[in-house]
Amino acid sequence: MSWKNRGGSESNSRRLVSRNLTLFLCAGCFFAGLLFTDRMWPDPEAKGLSIPTGTEDAQSRLVSDGCDPKLKGVRRDSKDIIREVSETRNAVQTLDKTISNLEMELAAARALQDSILTGSPVSDDLMLPEPVKKRKYLMVVGINTAFSSRKRRDSVRATWMPQGDKLRKLEEEKGIVMRFVIGHGATSGGILDRAIEAEDRKHGDFLRLEHIEGYLELSAKTKTYFTTAVALWDADFYVKVDDDVHVNIATLGATLAKHRSNPRVYIGCMKSGPVLAHKGVRYHEPEHWKFGEEGNKYFRHATGQLYAISKDLATYISINQNVLHKYVNEDVSLGSWFIGLDVEHIDDRRLCCGTPPDCEWKAQAGNICVASFDWSCSGICRSADRIKEVHRRCGEGEDALWSASF
Repeated sequence: MSWKNRGGSESNSRRLVSRNLTLFLCAGCFFAGLLFTDRMWPDPEAKGLSIPTGTEDAQSRLVSDGCDPKLKGVRRDSKDIIREVSETRNAVQTLDKTISNLEMELAAARALQDSILTGSPVSDDLMLPEPVKKRKYLMVVGINTAFSSRKRRDSVRATWMPQGDKLRKLEEEKGIVMRFVIGHGATSGGILDRAIEAEDRKHGDFLRLEHIEGYLELSAKTKTYFTTAVALWDADFYVKVDDDVHVNIATLGATLAKHRSNPRVYIGCMKSGPVLAHKGVRYHEPEHWKFGEEGNKYFRHATGQLYAISKDLATYISINQNVLHKYVNEDVSLGSWFIGLDVEHIDDRRLCCGTPPDCEWKAQAGNICVASFDWSCSGICRSADRIKEVHRRCGEGEDALWSASF
């Protein structure tokens, strides 16, 4: 009997524990549910239902009064804005100059590499020290000449091209470099090359190119000239002129300086002559079929007696020299290299005046010509004998050059 009572009490105790455990578990689940709901229920502000506070009310009043602290820094003085714009422009110009210098160094390196790969003698000019390359010039004037043109060169030296110390002074004070441009003879070190070397020792006014001279090679010579010049001198413009043309250097410099702001400019007397398909005629075009039907004209390009291009275009020629096509006429070749580029063509008729009385009348009227020649001879007829007379009647005067400011 006592055993049964003890068993009954144990059974009641177990039911009590089971009931307590159930209550405890229910309470635990309830509180766990509250905790889970509090964490997972989205904040009203997340749905855009923000509750305004005293601080935000104050900010709203500040905004309505035009005194938002965040907007105070936005309202800046106009002078600060102008200064920032100026600093930005200066930074862009500095970056542009750096890119141009890198392109120039790349062009020089490629020219040197080509000379090494082809086995050609490396010009000493390509090995000039760095300070020479960093000097800034207004223009480089390359006077195209030939082995047989000694009298022409002497006539140019006696008229519009300074000599000796004045030539160096022109570079230092005015930023103008002038050189006769010539390559080499078919026989390296032959009598033709030795004659030019002797003349250069006397005058010091030659730029020797890694090029074999020949009339049908003028396009290649022009390409090599610009490639070499842009590697040696950092100038705003590069000019090519024939040795039978009269030039007023100060007027040329003033004319080019007006176009400094344009990075890609091509200046000359623009023309569009007929494409001559028949053999045996002067200026015959062997590749006439590329220009369409017989009787068509060339695209606009500067006449070959004198033209100028900006540094970016000279650098473009240098970098792409191996893929630029050469036509038989060098002025046509140069014009073709700029087709498809964003280039401004400047047609300036003062670069192609006639000899007296044309250039003389214009000078008397105050419109001094940049260059003068005879169209019938594609230069001054008998220039070695007549250029002094042209210079006397159409020249700007020596004082004009030394007093000019570019």
